[in-house]
Amino acid sequence: MINKKTAMVLGATGVVGTQLVKQLSNSHNYKEIHLLTRRHVEINEPNCTVHTVDFERLSSFAHLFNVTDVFICLGTTIKKAKSKEAFRKVDYDYVMEAAKIAKSCNVEKLLVITAMGANSKSAFFYSRVKGDVEGGLQQLAMKSVHIFRPSLLLGEREEFRAGEKISGILSSIAQFIFIGPLRPYRAIETKKVAAAMFIAAQTSTAGVHLYHSDEIEKLATSDDQ
Repeated sequence: MINKKTAMVLGATGVVGTQLVKQLSNSHNYKEIHLLTRRHVEINEPNCTVHTVDFERLSSFAHLFNVTDVFICLGTTIKKAKSKEAFRKVDYDYVMEAAKIAKSCNVEKLLVITAMGANSKSAFFYSRVKGDVEGGLQQLAMKSVHIFRPSLLLGEREEFRAGEKISGILSSIAQFIFIGPLRPYRAIETKKVAAAMFIAAQTSTAGVHLYHSDEIEKLATSDDQ
């Protein structure tokens, strides 16, 4: 019997978001999938509707949040955002605003990507922002929140990031080194992060759940066992 769940994806055009949209669309678990994007894009996946929205006025689109599950895959870089303030706006402000709207709409599950090393007290700005997001999400006290902390992501991006490309190649070659206590630092494929998010959304567990990179990989492959 086909499920009648509905979903929303923010960041559907990103490196994880594109994989997640395919997972959701191909699963037959969702009758409707709403994609919120900052620019017009053509996504020809079954049951998907693209909504081009102004993230500065996200509350104006609150009616679109009347879904079962909300997946937040938003993220940028300081280089692309041009400043720390602009980076925080995307990676913290937009994420928290979406989460608050989702709570007001009684969304059953909120699934969010942060990053390995997320810590609000970190010396690194990037990690502090991600840590602030995690703290904010926990304070919202929603029904069910799933936070994913992937390490270096392996996947094709729209923009070329030389540092990540080189690191990804080296990590792929040296995967055998990252065993035992180093396993959580192993690079992970974007499609596995997407798979883990999808699988977590099909569970019925309440509360806040945090997945480190090695746990994400384990969850992503659990259906293969």
